[in-house]
Amino acid sequence: MHRNPLPPNAPARIGLALTLLAVVALISAPRQLAAQGAPSPPTPVPGLQAESVHEAIAAFRDQLRRDVAEDNVGGITAAVVVGDRMIWAEGFGWADRERGIPAAVESIYRIGSISKPVTAIVLAQLADRGVLDLDDPVARHLPEAVAFDDPLAGPEAVTFRRLATHTAGLIREPRLEGAASGPIEEWEAKVLESIPATGFLAEPGERVSYSNIGFGTLGLALGRAEGHSFMDQVVEGIFEPLGMRSSTFVVPSELETLLAVGYQNRSDGSLNAEGPAREHRGRGYKVPNGGVYSTVGDMARLIAAMSGRAGESLMREEMRLEMLRRQTPGDEASGYGLGWNVRVRDDGRSFVGHGGSVAGYTAHMVFEPESGIGVILLRNYNSGATNLGSVATDLLNGLLETR
Repeated sequence: MHRNPLPPNAPARIGLALTLLAVVALISAPRQLAAQGAPSPPTPVPGLQAESVHEAIAAFRDQLRRDVAEDNVGGITAAVVVGDRMIWAEGFGWADRERGIPAAVESIYRIGSISKPVTAIVLAQLADRGVLDLDDPVARHLPEAVAFDDPLAGPEAVTFRRLATHTAGLIREPRLEGAASGPIEEWEAKVLESIPATGFLAEPGERVSYSNIGFGTLGLALGRAEGHSFMDQVVEGIFEPLGMRSSTFVVPSELETLLAVGYQNRSDGSLNAEGPAREHRGRGYKVPNGGVYSTVGDMARLIAAMSGRAGESLMREEMRLEMLRRQTPGDEASGYGLGWNVRVRDDGRSFVGHGGSVAGYTAHMVFEPESGIGVILLRNYNSGATNLGSVATDLLNGLLETR
């Protein structure tokens, strides 16, 4: 394999030079994230001290630069959003190491399990419109769900809310060979095959048991409930209204040049790009729980919508807040809302977000709904040393201290 020199420090495509003057300019007149058209005026956001923001982001950039230089494999694209505005975005390292293409703001990545909150937004929208109730048994809309392999819990116990909060008690993956492989066109059939092979770790409602097949089932049930394709529900109900033009389940030919190559290590330590590439053709049932491709700009639009600061509202305010409310049992500070991980801080404020890890890609996004400040990290190497969740949360904490 061709060995490139140290990875580049790719400049941000939005033209940001991280000097104090540039940060002052971005905070006073930043780039809006609203879709084209005539959006409502942006919601005011807390004032940030420019010099402190400069220092926090500069230290963060140095860390990302060191991390990608140490690995010398893939790249990272990072962004900070405040309200409906992306105040900084930049690429580091390689989008395509072999061809020498640097990671950029426009680079497209798989976002893995950040797809789960996207699926949960569809659930919230259908509940908001009265198509279903959050506490409906899933089997009411997806009769095949009565086949979940558990003699203790009846079909009424597996509800939409419990699937979306990982409290349905289901195991993480179905006990079915080949469930996570196959063309994307067959994902619904894979879910139906997987349901009878899915057992329970706990009684529904008892505790959190993170379940990928639970979200696969949720996506299929949402499509059935409305009589519409689940993927179309996402595109028409989320991507198009928010102007998320680079977000998709299948990367179209016109965007393929922007797709970052995924890398992972084999058991012998050698680099593997072939395995991640195969998954672009399909990954079995794993569409609602891990099938989305996106960019930092599109993820910033999603944060703006979920913090109530986008020009386009995806749902009523009451339902948006319901999504972000921690709903899982127990006294732990961290739990789940509808699709979102929710961590309640000592001061009572919440951090909301999600991570993702699939073949060749990792991702993390975290934001504070009250202020609308968020951090997004997308990476095309899932064997790197960087803990995206930790560094994103550290930066968010640092930015909140600048107010």
